Formats: sequence, C-alpha cells, structure tokens
Amino acid sequence: MRRNPERRQALIDAAIEVLAREGARGLTFRAVDAEAAVPPGTASNYFANRDDLFTQVGGRIYERLLPDEATIARSREGVQDQTRYAELMHELVDRVSAFNSGYLALLELRLESTRRPELRAVLTKRIREDIDANIGYHAASGLPGDSTSVVLLYLALNWLIVERLTLPDIFTEQEIHELVDAAVRRSLNA
Repeated sequence: MRRNPERRQALIDAAIEVLAREGARGLTFRAVDAEAAVPPGTASNYFANRDDLFTQVGGRIYERLLPDEATIARSREGVQDQTRYAELMHELVDRVSAFNSGYLALLELRLESTRRPELRAVLTKRIREDIDANIGYHAASGLPGDSTSVVLLYLALNWLIVERLTLPDIFTEQEIHELVDAAVRRSLNA
C-alpha cells in the first residue's frame, strides 16, 4: 500500500464527493480515481478494499466538519448566555450545511454502517467523541444549560440539517433561523 499522505487525503476527499453524489453503491475505486483525476488503479494502491475506503472516509468527514481555530476563539468571546448559545448553534448549522457533500456522505455512511461492523465502530467512536467534546466544551464555557441540553440540540439540529440538505424547500432560511432559536430556548427551559 502506498504511503503518500497528501494523495491518500485527496483520494478520501474525492470519495466523500462520490459517496454524496452516487451513494454507497457508487463508491468504487474507479469512481474515486475519476473524481480525484488520478490514473486508474491509484485508489486500489491506497486502500485494501472498499471496507477500508469506507472506514477512512468515516474518519475524514469529521475532520472537515470541525470548526477552525478562529471560529473556536470567537465562540469564547463575549457574554456566555442564551443569545450567545443561539449564535453558536446558528454557526454550527451553517458550517455543517456548507459542507453539504460531507454531510450527505455521512448519512450514506451511517446507513452503510448497519452492514459494515468496522465502519460502525469507527462512526460510533468518532460521533461519541464529538458529543463528549461538545459536552466538555459546554461545561467549561459558562453557557447556560447542561449536558442534556447539548445532546437535545445535537439531535434536533442534526435532523434540521438533514431537512435543509435533502428537502431544502421544506423550511425557508428564516424558518430555519427561528427553529434554531426555538430549539436553544426550549432545550434550556426544559
């Protein structure tokens, strides 16, 4: 197996695009090679099999969904109240929605994980780490609410993002904005 990390990452990023566009059945080495604009057979030199490719994609999507350092620094500024909490949730929904191919690929991976135990293990570990990190950040931030508020918002906003990306005409941007505000308000007052 080849060890060029930049090429591997480019292939994984290409696989995310293929997975979002073509679904799990369309994720082939040939399709990844074409998306990455590399010679045929390149992906097969970097991944042992499709399971390996799925697993690598599962880890990479979350790397790309993470906020950058500037966003994290801004999140710590100002009064940590309900208004700030809502601002952070709007930023999250917008950031994740902006990487629409990544989120759609993640949905495909979640479905595929019901048939691939190794992929399920990778996603379970990664998503649990993400939830725990969000709970830890919240506890240290001084924002109102508790760990249950964080989990409720995680669940509610994930489905709102699904609606936004898969059926974009269900809610207007204004309705999405109002729903995020309502989700924050109600999770804190529950």
